[in-house]
Amino acid sequence: MAKKRSGAATGAKKSAAKSAPKPGRLRVLVVEARFYDNFADALLSGAMQVLEEAGADVDLVTVPGALEIPAAIAMAVDAAAAKRDPYDGAVALGCVIEGETYHFEVVSNESARGLMDLAVQRKLPLGNGILTVDNEAQAIARLGGAEGHKGADAARAALAMVRIKRELAGK
Repeated sequence: MAKKRSGAATGAKKSAAKSAPKPGRLRVLVVEARFYDNFADALLSGAMQVLEEAGADVDLVTVPGALEIPAAIAMAVDAAAAKRDPYDGAVALGCVIEGETYHFEVVSNESARGLMDLAVQRKLPLGNGILTVDNEAQAIARLGGAEGHKGADAARAALAMVRIKRELAGK
């Protein structure tokens, strides 16, 4: 399901402004995995705060789990390009918690590999906010606790990469 949200350029915090791209239209795709709803809500909240402070127009796509994020980003990027309304960057949000089987490694490694492949092959500014943790306490610590806020960090990373891409292109 895709949803559109518009950001407001006023009241930007210093941290968001530092990584924000140059003025002009900023279109960002956010793909969130809802496997752990409570963590997904917190990741999305942190990312949206940063993107709204940067004045980004945000499209939100929701997928079942972290493995589906790279494919959803690829589909959305292709669809936007076909409509001649490309995304400037993307943010991936999700949480993978280690269990008793090898599935944790597969999901963690393959979602990260898929995102890196997209970023490099398509030259897509991308922030990876997929938590890969041993337990729920570690996830909580990365959602505004002692380890910062990884949803916000992923949005800042995407904005920083958009800025770098624009600077390198002379825009």
